[in-house]
Amino acid sequence: MQKSPATASVASPHLPLPYIIIAAVALIASLAMVIPGDPEWWKVVVLGIVQGITEWLPISSTGHLLIVSKLLNYQGSIGGTFEIFIQVGTVVAVVAFYIQDLLKQAQALLGRSTSEEARAARTLWLGIVIAMVPAGIVGLLARDFIKAVLFETPQVIAGALIFGGIVFLVIELIPQRQTLTTELGQVSWKQALGVGIAQIFALIPGMSRSGSCIVGGLLAGLDRRTATAFSFYLAMPVLGGATLVDLISSLDDVQPDDWGRLLLGAVVSMIVGYLTIGWLLNYIARHNFVAFGIYRIIIGVLILGLVAVGVL
Repeated sequence: MQKSPATASVASPHLPLPYIIIAAVALIASLAMVIPGDPEWWKVVVLGIVQGITEWLPISSTGHLLIVSKLLNYQGSIGGTFEIFIQVGTVVAVVAFYIQDLLKQAQALLGRSTSEEARAARTLWLGIVIAMVPAGIVGLLARDFIKAVLFETPQVIAGALIFGGIVFLVIELIPQRQTLTTELGQVSWKQALGVGIAQIFALIPGMSRSGSCIVGGLLAGLDRRTATAFSFYLAMPVLGGATLVDLISSLDDVQPDDWGRLLLGAVVSMIVGYLTIGWLLNYIARHNFVAFGIYRIIIGVLILGLVAVGVL
């Protein structure tokens, strides 16, 4: 039986040649904009790589970016706007990764596919909308507190990493859960709401947006691949919207010289993020999330140690 466009959990990792050319041109252009006038351009590349890898792995991109920024003594954060803006690259990456499925879903929603395909597409995107609401409301209300307090506290990041790691270990090591849903087009509104509520915790730096969504999905009865794919789909409007809101509110702080760094970070995160998505989906086809739980705990303890010795 052929799957509907909203049921596949994995898309083809092969990027068409035109996309590769566009990515290469964007990378060269952004490097040309930044390198001549910014000796810290290599730090931007490092942070873009960190964002591209950690956005999709359940280990907290924000937490890693803030810590790596402090270790590199990077001065181009613009009050956290840089770390948020380069998420644009990872949004483009996930859209490119799922572009064929997205086009099929659009055709289904426009009535150009079977009724079953249209139903699956409607179910998926209704779930996405429902899952966006809880964190969206809390994020808008608490935005200033999150950026001013939580983003500047390494202990909070460390504690969130450790707590999230323990949660992953508990979920994976407890007796086997009953899996109710193995396809994206079957995610119910209750399951989507559960993912959305779990995503609220991702507002705390160190908790991880993808990690929170995956945990919420697992607890709601999704299997690992479906929970992970749902978190990827949810990232498209959530990260895109969060980036847009932050950029609009921070435009007065962004100087002309900052745009090159923002573009470079976004392009690097896009390229690395695309590769990371394919790797993670293949990884969880054969493994559970225990390794990520252990990694989170180790990194959290390491951060606390760096704070204790005055490095952070």
